[in-house]
Amino acid sequence: MNGRLFRAKAPLRISFAGGGTDVSPFVEREGGCVVSATINRYAHGTLRVRPGSQVAIQSADFGGSVEYDSRELPLYDGRSDLAKAAINRMCPGEPVGLELFLQTDVPPGSGLGSSSTLVVTLVGLLKEYRRLSLSRHDIANLAYQIERIDLGIKGGYQDQYAAAFGGFNFIEFGAEGATVCPLDLSTEVVDELEANLLLAYTGAPRLSSHIIEDQVFRYERGDELSIRSLRRLKHLALEMRDALCAGRLRDFGKLLHAEWETKQQLSPKIGTVHLADIYAAALESGALGGKVAGAGGGGFMLLYCPFDRRHRIAERLRQEGCTVADLAFSNGGVETWTVSDD
Repeated sequence: MNGRLFRAKAPLRISFAGGGTDVSPFVEREGGCVVSATINRYAHGTLRVRPGSQVAIQSADFGGSVEYDSRELPLYDGRSDLAKAAINRMCPGEPVGLELFLQTDVPPGSGLGSSSTLVVTLVGLLKEYRRLSLSRHDIANLAYQIERIDLGIKGGYQDQYAAAFGGFNFIEFGAEGATVCPLDLSTEVVDELEANLLLAYTGAPRLSSHIIEDQVFRYERGDELSIRSLRRLKHLALEMRDALCAGRLRDFGKLLHAEWETKQQLSPKIGTVHLADIYAAALESGALGGKVAGAGGGGFMLLYCPFDRRHRIAERLRQEGCTVADLAFSNGGVETWTVSDD
């Protein structure tokens, strides 16, 4: 296979509603559901075969490189662990010589599912290299196993499935697995969403795994507010799905607000004074609603803004120290291909 480059990319996602209901043990006991969409920002990967058994991994996101011998079990030391675990899972015991280059279009800890999306990209790369026949369900499940089981990183299911399938989806989760239901939205609805949504980067968040650990702890000890909030988030996901499919986008904006208010009740670590100030500024400037894109604590905030107020809201967010960007959606999920290494 020398002389070939194996490439893959997978889209990042915006979670609209239901985040947190896809996390164990709630998902096995009561089932969860989310509404999400992928955007035109990606996790990218390139793989080149090299002689011998040395694996070299270079990450543009964190800088530096890691090298180890594939004949030995990799050391999970916080340096390119996602890539090490993916190789160990998909090339078990094989003396492979590989060079990997990895890069994501957003900062680490963005709240856009970048870690899980990168694992989906890695599974796609290794699938292409090994010429495996894997469905999108297979890729998502493998990515979940690598991140949550092999590495023990706390989190849910939704990011892996969003990245593998792509597009607008209503995804249901339960003890038996996941069911992905694409939302067949009209071009007009998608265009209107893009015209009225803003992404604002609020700054580096706390580690999402710590926030999720606290959420799980509160649920397992029987905290009534956490339990009610998770059940409410499921209901909001159903309302969000129906609003999008019916093209009721003002309702969509208001549901984002309800989602964010409810999500904060899962753990005091989710919201911060900084996030509250930014969100209040956006609402004062005319936003109908919004939410933090991931587990909380920081990262990107998604805001639904009437188009004629959008520019004023963006300027106010910049005054609050945010980096503001437009949003465009993507339809495709993970993609893999092979090219000549000229």
